Amino acid sequence: TSGANKEAILEALNKLNAGGSTAGAAGIRQAYQVAKEHFKKDGNNRVILATDGDFNVGVSSNDKLVELIEEKREEGIFLSVLGFGSGNLKDSKMEQIANNGNGNYYYIDNLLEAKKVLVSEMGGTLHTIAKDVKIQVEFNPQNVKAYRLIGYENRLLADEDFNNDEKDAGELGAGHTVTALYEIIPHGVHIDTSLSDIDPLKYQTPNDPVNNYSSELMTVKLRYKNPDGNKSHLLSQVIKISDSTELSDNLKFAASVASFGMLLRDSKFKGESTFDMVLELAKQSKGIDENGYRAEFINIVELADLLYDGKASN
Repeated sequence: TSGANKEAILEALNKLNAGGSTAGAAGIRQAYQVAKEHFKKDGNNRVILATDGDFNVGVSSNDKLVELIEEKREEGIFLSVLGFGSGNLKDSKMEQIANNGNGNYYYIDNLLEAKKVLVSEMGGTLHTIAKDVKIQVEFNPQNVKAYRLIGYENRLLADEDFNNDEKDAGELGAGHTVTALYEIIPHGVHIDTSLSDIDPLKYQTPNDPVNNYSSELMTVKLRYKNPDGNKSHLLSQVIKISDSTELSDNLKFAASVASFGMLLRDSKFKGESTFDMVLELAKQSKGIDENGYRAEFINIVELADLLYDGKASN
């Protein structure tokens, strides 16, 4: 059915209803089969899976579902997973399916979120501009004593996988950005606690007298493939040390979101973070906020603070 025939599509959707058992794997196979039958060369071929992830008939284990999705992604068909519901929601399962199926995952909890994902940001949701995107960051040991990536625990790759085009990675949608936050300890900064249980390295590459990298903080490398390609392209950017200590609103807001996540997980790395601190930082960096996304985050933090009864505020 052509997308131009909206009435027929809406009529079919309105006939759908939830009930009974969920043969998720069978539905996924059928969806990919239909997409394959109508495959458009150089087109946007994609399966949209809307579910709570509670598959209880047929293939239902995470490993078997991932195996099925990995098999189907080789057919050049992308995947968007939309999560619904709360009681039986299998959030981790749906994220894993999307990660292994050249796809993306969104949880739809209200009409505004649905509008954001399927209207305002439809291009990013349904149109992939780069696949198998990998990022590798190398810090300059002359200037960085220690570092830690915040989050992404389930998306980490081995160092050697960065140059391996056979290794699957993430997809990037049109208009989307990716934010990765690192906590670093600069050289010369004293800390009271031990950095790790690993002994200091005895041998280091000596300073190169010809190439002096003392002004460099890090090098960021990015690999990606075109949506219909199998060979990756490399981009590299050197980040210099800056004398400026001014933080942008975007960076401050991202820091507040990261701190909030660590508070919810009661992470051992949360440091002295509190809900009050998160709220203060988020409100300072709210900015113009045309779509109200940052205001929504602030409301969520305030609600969480009430639910936790101030336990993380002290």
